[in-house]
Amino acid sequence: MDGRVLPGEFGRIEEDGIVVMGIIGEIEGHNSLPGDCKTTSYEHILPMLCHIEKDCGVKGVLFVINTVGGDVSCGLAIAEMIAGLSKPTVSLVVGDSHSIGVPIAVAAKHSYIADTATVVIHPVRMSGMVIGASQTYGQFESMQNRILGFIQKHSNCKTETLEKLMFSREMSAKDLGTTLVGSEAVEYGIIDKNGTIYDAFFCLQTEINSIE
Repeated sequence: MDGRVLPGEFGRIEEDGIVVMGIIGEIEGHNSLPGDCKTTSYEHILPMLCHIEKDCGVKGVLFVINTVGGDVSCGLAIAEMIAGLSKPTVSLVVGDSHSIGVPIAVAAKHSYIADTATVVIHPVRMSGMVIGASQTYGQFESMQNRILGFIQKHSNCKTETLEKLMFSREMSAKDLGTTLVGSEAVEYGIIDKNGTIYDAFFCLQTEINSIE
């Protein structure tokens, strides 16, 4: 292969068959964010993941993650697609993986986090006008259960632990949730290992070699 560009020019298949995909900024939902915002648009990522799955030339994918979170349904869609890939996948959290970025980080078959990177787990938030009714709170709870269920399924952290982290009042004066730095995310079983870009590439290449 000669470094073919994937559809939309959002990624490149390198000569060794590895694709590096960035999950950067805010996960953009069904509405476009301002042009001065760094975003990851799900309508670009989903077709690219489809192409990766069906392209025999792709041997593995490294997801480099630095995101503040964003749209829940679109972030979960990306996470489900990543989890469903048959190719070897590794994620590396550098900087941050907040909110809906956590399911994306754990969706890969192996996950790494840099020593200074953070994972943030907090309750679902919604901007704009919200109707203060029991049905609204039920919808919030359903969304939170979807997120917690996905993280629990694809990590080594139990649901009750995730709920405790999500609703903690100990770390923020104005909000709920927990920030985990580097090794703390590993200790809780959310991320597999601490590591660097070298470690992530080494893991991915090892997985590729094991099936060739």
